[in-house]
Amino acid sequence: MAVPSWPLDAGRLVPQQWGAGVLFEWGHRAIAGMVSILTLTLALWVWMAERRAWVRYAALAAFGMVVVQAVLGGITVLLNLPLTFAVAHAMTGQAFFCLMVAIALFTSPAWAMTPVAPTALTPGRAPVASLAGVTTGVVYLQIIIGALMRHMHAGLAIPDFPLAFGHLVPPMFSVPIAINFAHRCGAVVVTAMVLWTVARTLREYRDEPSLRRPALGLLVLLALQIGLGAATVLSRRAVVPTTSHVAVGAAVLATCLALSLRAWHLERAVRDAGGSESARARAPRLGAPARHEVGA
Repeated sequence: MAVPSWPLDAGRLVPQQWGAGVLFEWGHRAIAGMVSILTLTLALWVWMAERRAWVRYAALAAFGMVVVQAVLGGITVLLNLPLTFAVAHAMTGQAFFCLMVAIALFTSPAWAMTPVAPTALTPGRAPVASLAGVTTGVVYLQIIIGALMRHMHAGLAIPDFPLAFGHLVPPMFSVPIAINFAHRCGAVVVTAMVLWTVARTLREYRDEPSLRRPALGLLVLLALQIGLGAATVLSRRAVVPTTSHVAVGAAVLATCLALSLRAWHLERAVRDAGGSESARARAPRLGAPARHEVGA
């Protein structure tokens, strides 16, 4: 709220008075403007150069999402940070980031190449892509809870770490405490899901660099994120650890999504290869005599 008007500052494109808060808020808006221009450029470029219709529509959706994000940001300022719009602004920002990561993967040269299927799918087990996709959803939900906690100013509702007022479960209750504790419980769930996903990926695709690298990166990011979460509480929400905690959370989300999409791409190739081999096995060989069944 350092710049309380939108889209201009008291009718001016560039503020007359500068301070730390004005610099960050105006800088945030300037970067948002650049992102909007870049996204529009990308959407037009993809629409003209891309043959796959679903990729073209994904690029258009990205531009539509950045427009929605800008409007939500403006409403958040004009209505003085209402909780619903502030959280929606954070949610849309993360969703836009995920969509841009997906478009970057879809338009990369590696995606256009048919992946070499290194192994068959394990019978009776869900594909790694499905597990990674669920993990991505859990991480996104955790980020939403974090945004809710941040905009409710509940980050220090439980002032100690790793316990809650010296207990595993808070001995008292309020809405800020409940949101804070839910975020901590969510961190436990995210940790379990990420470890499960990484373990499955490394066990089944340890020789596939496109999956092994993001899986190992997830481990590093997870450890860093837990440390930053602790530092945020113990430092009484100092700027650097708090901001870094939000940024690394977004990196965890993007890495989970990239792992999900790459695993889906690879496992689809495995299924397609298996279907082709089955079809070839069922097809009659060239020159083989035809069999005729004679009914009684």
